[in-house]
Amino acid sequence: MKVLLDTNIIIHREAAITRNQDIGFLFNWLDKLGYIKCIHPLTVEELNRYQDSQVTNSINIKIENYNLLKTIAPFVGVIKELSDGADKNENDISDTKLLNEVYADRVDYLISEDRKLHFKAEKLGISEKVFRIDTFLEKVTAENPDLLDYKVLAVKKQYFGEVDLTDPFFDSFREDYIGFDKWYTKKSDEIAYVCYQNDVLSAFLFVKVEKEDENYSDITPLFPPKRRLKIGTFKVSSNGYKIGERFLKIIFDNAHYQGVNEIYVTIFDKREEQGRLILLLEDWGFTLYGTKNSSNGAENVYVKDFNKDSPINLEYPKLTYPFISKESNVFIVPIYPEYHTELFPDSILRTESPQDFIENEPHRNALSKVYISRSIERNLAGGDLIAFYRTGGLYKSVITTIGIVENVITRIPDEETFIALCRKRSVFSDKELKEHWRFNQRNRPFIVNFLYLYSLPKRPTLQWLIENGIISDIESAPRGFAKISREHLSKIVSYSKK
Repeated sequence: MKVLLDTNIIIHREAAITRNQDIGFLFNWLDKLGYIKCIHPLTVEELNRYQDSQVTNSINIKIENYNLLKTIAPFVGVIKELSDGADKNENDISDTKLLNEVYADRVDYLISEDRKLHFKAEKLGISEKVFRIDTFLEKVTAENPDLLDYKVLAVKKQYFGEVDLTDPFFDSFREDYIGFDKWYTKKSDEIAYVCYQNDVLSAFLFVKVEKEDENYSDITPLFPPKRRLKIGTFKVSSNGYKIGERFLKIIFDNAHYQGVNEIYVTIFDKREEQGRLILLLEDWGFTLYGTKNSSNGAENVYVKDFNKDSPINLEYPKLTYPFISKESNVFIVPIYPEYHTELFPDSILRTESPQDFIENEPHRNALSKVYISRSIERNLAGGDLIAFYRTGGLYKSVITTIGIVENVITRIPDEETFIALCRKRSVFSDKELKEHWRFNQRNRPFIVNFLYLYSLPKRPTLQWLIENGIISDIESAPRGFAKISREHLSKIVSYSKK
């Protein structure tokens, strides 16, 4: 396999100081899998124009560690049309030329942190071959479980004082914030969410509620009075396990529980890790509001509206998550026990062992998930709601989880595309995905991408659904997607809260 590395990856790798572990994880996997690390001649040109002479000198010395492409794919046809219509400068053209190597099958994958490049990949229909560091790590950890060597990941609450302040994980905070250690020590009796990998701290989150009378004089434009949730300290090492999304769910759950109107975070944009965190936040509805000025410098301020009465974005439900449209359709669908808790660890039954479902797989941590179906009913749309019920008979079948549809993919041309589309979010191995694809050639499966929303605290059984007129009888229990009314959903949710 040949993997083309964008300039931003090489700079991240060859910088004099490696600021986080993600680049190490990436190159470790590339070496472990025997992938050929390729660079484009344009990358060499760009690196030689780079302002940091240390990086320039380093890459020129280490250039032999990479496979420099000897020939370049012709820049014609669809690629040329895309470039003529979208590229505004030389950097844009260079990005398109890198994508052209993937489009022309000269290389197998491209890894880049450039968001515009990923948008172009979607337009070209090659997004399954173009990765960010974290999404590539998701792919390889999911596809190569026998190569993993880690202790299970789990998010847990700890007091600040229980987390080692001298851990190198906090070095970037010390660089960015004067007096960080003193601030941290004062928080010793406050709660943070943490995650460890092989006993190494890999994620940390601290949130706090601020009331309407909070002083925001250092933020421009000035915040209007609102009850807000502040993301005080948030850092995630990219390791392929979707911990970032897991932590976002914690943020949204706290915001909902505390009844805030807005969530905000102040963040620098100095390093790759901060840039990736900003992209993650933007994907989930945070927008640039202004700046916060202090002795540490100017930080960007990002906010997310958390008013349940705000308009819902049906085309991109992530942007207004976790809120739902009052107009969307509702469907009920079964999920087998062997897949249920793999996909929904928060919906684990009392009869299952929690230790078996600690969040050590990307699909468990992710809010973005995939459901594979051969249902006759396929008329789902973005923003629609799904009530998942775990099968098990009249008294053991229970509705456990609510999800929001992102999109539905029905026209899947071949097995390879099917596997690529499912791989990042699915509970299934590649072998199982192949079996799903080949099971019935006349009725190929389709894909429903959805967002995990809510686990019901009390689960209505199939018997209860029949007694309350949501399902007519046991023989009518849906085997695929079945539409139910909003009134039925309200009845289910009301019951679950009793």
